[in-house]
Amino acid sequence: MARVLLENVTKKFNDVVAVKSINMEVKDQEFVVMVGPSGCGKTTTLRMVAGLEEITEGNIHIGDRRINDVPPKDRNIAMVFQNYALYPHMKVYDNMAFGLKLRGLPKKDIEERVNEAANILGLEKLLDRYPKQLSGGQRQRVALGRTIVRRPEVFLMDEPLSNLDAKLRVAMRAELQRIHKTLKATVIYVTHDQVEAMTLGQRIAVILNGELQQVENPLSVYSKPANRFVAGFIGSPQMNFVDGTISKQGDQYIFKCEGFELPVPKDVDHLLENYVGKDVVFGIRPEDIWDIPSSDWIKDKITLEGTVDFREIIGAETNVFLTVGKVPLASRVGGLCDATSGSKFKVVVNLSKLHFFDPKSQKAII
Repeated sequence: MARVLLENVTKKFNDVVAVKSINMEVKDQEFVVMVGPSGCGKTTTLRMVAGLEEITEGNIHIGDRRINDVPPKDRNIAMVFQNYALYPHMKVYDNMAFGLKLRGLPKKDIEERVNEAANILGLEKLLDRYPKQLSGGQRQRVALGRTIVRRPEVFLMDEPLSNLDAKLRVAMRAELQRIHKTLKATVIYVTHDQVEAMTLGQRIAVILNGELQQVENPLSVYSKPANRFVAGFIGSPQMNFVDGTISKQGDQYIFKCEGFELPVPKDVDHLLENYVGKDVVFGIRPEDIWDIPSSDWIKDKITLEGTVDFREIIGAETNVFLTVGKVPLASRVGGLCDATSGSKFKVVVNLSKLHFFDPKSQKAII
């Protein structure tokens, strides 16, 4: 396997810049997920690595090779697409073996590789079936098997789970993690689903409008987003954003908005020194706003009261959407919460989890 290096990679379609100066390294045997909304440039970036799109500017390296001008078939990569693209008239074995036959590999080697891949993917008993006789998850495993038998340096995956139902997606996420661990493969995975990104990626590359916003491990992207877009894109329900100002009373920094006031914790308040008397955007994730019975463990907190707009009961937890003053807030509270539409409801804000963003640059302050 090998690392993949993108240096100032840009793609233009006439006057439209689809990908703008992306710099990123995918380390050997690393699983990196590129995530972003539809049309952000993530698939175009993947296709440039595969050689299916020509690079306008920049360089791409696989291992020690610069591959800008290397044909796709000579890049030693394998790509899994959103649609499985299986040959319907071929059995599973032949679908997996077809590419190897075209390369002229000996029959014995082909049989060895197909059986090895089938064993990894749990397809041993399905080799004599046709694609129409398989479930969606089984077809996706066959598509993966077709890439595994090639023994490529890099696996490229373009939203491979998007056609599966919710239950199968969960199962296949676990399957992909197991396969990655078994093969010790270098994987670049594209998705618009932030849950897939968080659960699969060793690192996440968040892309917006063709530009790389942040590349970090999942917990860092979640807890320390680089800007407002990343903060809002990662997490569901998304982070609450509230416009307001910073004031200072004595040595205490305070965030003020139309609905409430919040003291800023002492360990980070110095970061707001240049924002006193100025506008900021306050952010807090719904899972950092609790109901009172569930909040005993929180040391640094403040209680707010609002009116419940509606709630979403999701089993062990409940999403409560309320309005505090004129400010709408989403909170994630205990599953037995008795909040009802139109009722008054008190919530506890975990002050150690506050975020602040510059309203002009959109970059994170805290």
